[in-house]
Amino acid sequence: MGNQAADRLRRLREEMERHGVDLYVIPTSDFHGSEYVGEHFKTREYVTGFTGSAGTAVVLKEEAGLWTDGRYFIQAKAQLDGSGVTLYRMEEEGVPSVKEFIEEKLRPGGCLGFDGRTVSAKEGEAYRRIAEEKKASLCTKEDLVGNIWEGRPPVPKEPFFILEEAYSGCGTKEKLSAVRQKMKEAKADAHILASLYDIAWLLNVRGGDISHVPVVLSFLVITEQECIWFVREQSITEAQRAYLEENHVSTMPYGEIYSYVSSMRSKAVLYDEKSVNFRILKSLADSVKKIKRENPSGLLKAVKNPVEIENTIAAHIKDGVAFTKFMFWLKTNIGKIPMTEISASDYLEKQRRAQENFLDLSFDTICAYGANAAMMHYAATPESNARLEPEGFLLVDSGGHYLEGTTDITRTIALGLVSEEMRKHFTAVLRANLNLSAAKFLYGCSGLNLDILAREPLWEMGIDYKCGTGHGVGHILNVHEGPNSFRWKQREDGEDLAVLEEGMVTTDEPGVYIEGAYGIRIENELVCRRAEKNEYGQFMCFETITYAPVDLDAVDADGMTGRERELLNRYHKKVYETLSPYLDEEENDWLKEYTRAI
Repeated sequence: MGNQAADRLRRLREEMERHGVDLYVIPTSDFHGSEYVGEHFKTREYVTGFTGSAGTAVVLKEEAGLWTDGRYFIQAKAQLDGSGVTLYRMEEEGVPSVKEFIEEKLRPGGCLGFDGRTVSAKEGEAYRRIAEEKKASLCTKEDLVGNIWEGRPPVPKEPFFILEEAYSGCGTKEKLSAVRQKMKEAKADAHILASLYDIAWLLNVRGGDISHVPVVLSFLVITEQECIWFVREQSITEAQRAYLEENHVSTMPYGEIYSYVSSMRSKAVLYDEKSVNFRILKSLADSVKKIKRENPSGLLKAVKNPVEIENTIAAHIKDGVAFTKFMFWLKTNIGKIPMTEISASDYLEKQRRAQENFLDLSFDTICAYGANAAMMHYAATPESNARLEPEGFLLVDSGGHYLEGTTDITRTIALGLVSEEMRKHFTAVLRANLNLSAAKFLYGCSGLNLDILAREPLWEMGIDYKCGTGHGVGHILNVHEGPNSFRWKQREDGEDLAVLEEGMVTTDEPGVYIEGAYGIRIENELVCRRAEKNEYGQFMCFETITYAPVDLDAVDADGMTGRERELLNRYHKKVYETLSPYLDEEENDWLKEYTRAI
């Protein structure tokens, strides 16, 4: 891949020369600030060869850099080898940020370029200020990578469906009314929405325009009287058109958002600067008051309603059945039949697809054996596909979308003998997971307050994991959903300061990653619940809604406190009681053994 990336960099630099661009920024984004993007939008991957889901490339005439986070350091190092692109490890000591690098490298009077449709308003404004300080110009209306990309995949045009209220728990009219109330409070007479997740949630539609993310490429503009959906109108069926009309939603062609915005007569427009792109921001008239706020729908969709929670638990039971059948097959057949990372992943997918109302995987399964698991977001390829042997750890991070909800589960499974160090690390990760799930706290806490409960067993050993401990989960949407999360380090955007509300669903997934050796992660989903209220205030707690055994073959019970053992025993009792009605006799006998009290 290195030679191919080097050739693409050369052609991109020639294109930069033609347009007078000195420095070109290539983010990982579509026109909507999406975390995962369709094949058409993978410009950063096309140029650098790095396939991770997060990262920004910066290309100059004589050098190029790639910035990514701790989940991808090992993977990026390998994939960038020979490409001519330097890896910059984000948030590591002595490593400049993208903005600091641009400030240093952009020459006075030069030209800074990026596709304004794929850079958020927030990032675009930061780059504009740097250019202004350097008395440099901007080139934001050219997709320079697109100009050199031969055989570029087309913009997706997948069909969509209406999510019935039996699954959504709330109708579109009610949701739009709630958003309009928030607009009124912000003194805005219009709201521009670019976030595909928020649009899908508001309109109760689900699609397939991003692999494993059931959204529809579109924009939405809401005013006091109108709701206009900028979408591929030719893909709307008569029944869907009737549904939209019933909810007072009109449509316009997807590509007309920029001309529409430029002609808006609104006095004050509300927008989220992290998802609305720079081109849209610059299309608004100077006379329009621009109100930067988080999308009101963001918090509304993060707090799941009772119907969504009930359905999500039902989805997790199905998913637990599928995963437990997979784990039974794996543990009883390892060393007896040929297995690889890919064949094991395929078997797990088969078990999920056998469940009623299964829609899709919620992300590409991470099935990583041995040293491959040290790469947090490893994806097996025919070249890397490791043969599974009856020894060491297999890490499986996976999930599914069902009509009832979305799941995300990780288990690390001992395929045979493991070392004392591996057992020690596995037990520390288990303790971390259990301690966070058992948290009881006063209302007003955020994930920033609670993250230490998970990290403490690892920090005591002088080790850490270079990512957050958990993220919110969308309802048949993106598996990574804000604003709720668990992390120890405060971020610039303040997302980690979101108060944990009743009904929020957040993952609990601490880990240990030893480069060149193994990786361990145990992940459950937690729904936030109210506990008692007294003179000290409203107490909150979590309910674990993921159901699958933790591999007792890797647990050192002597390395756990009595409370931690009791937490594990209680969890395993719940797993057995929940799943046993759906398993056959042989699977049940196995599950009983693997959920025994320790």
